[in-house]
Amino acid sequence: MITRLCLLGLLAVVLPALTAQEKVPEGFEHWTADSLKQLEQTLKTEAGANAHHISVKRLSDYANDSYMLSRREADGIVEWHENQADIFFVQSGSATLVVGGTMVGAELVEPHEKRNGKIEGGVRRKLSAGDVIRIPPQVPHQILLEGSTGFTYFVVKVKGY
Repeated sequence: MITRLCLLGLLAVVLPALTAQEKVPEGFEHWTADSLKQLEQTLKTEAGANAHHISVKRLSDYANDSYMLSRREADGIVEWHENQADIFFVQSGSATLVVGGTMVGAELVEPHEKRNGKIEGGVRRKLSAGDVIRIPPQVPHQILLEGSTGFTYFVVKVKGY
């Protein structure tokens, strides 16, 4: 009888602890290196079939931030975000980022977003795997491949500026 009571007491202590360890907070995300590499393979296939040679997978979207993995196999267009900062974590490949300067000939494609046109007077930065960059809101930017066959990057968009 005492052994059963001890066993029940032990279960009463251990089971809640195990359950508590398995429950993660709401909004918690974990993208493993392996899962991102597998997704990159899918994006390569999709980018090859896309007329603009780009593929994007939105991973999560929250009120203040969003996350995606993007693959380019051709130059990107000029972008400008009024109230979002972009943070890029380069996963593979290389590219040149043109950032800053003046955006000329852009179109408002949706509220708070301009695209197309060109950048005059921007600075160029070479990007390669392992690099991390932050582009503030209201700064024009464009990714150019300049001979590279592909460029994959994890994007964090910080909203609400």
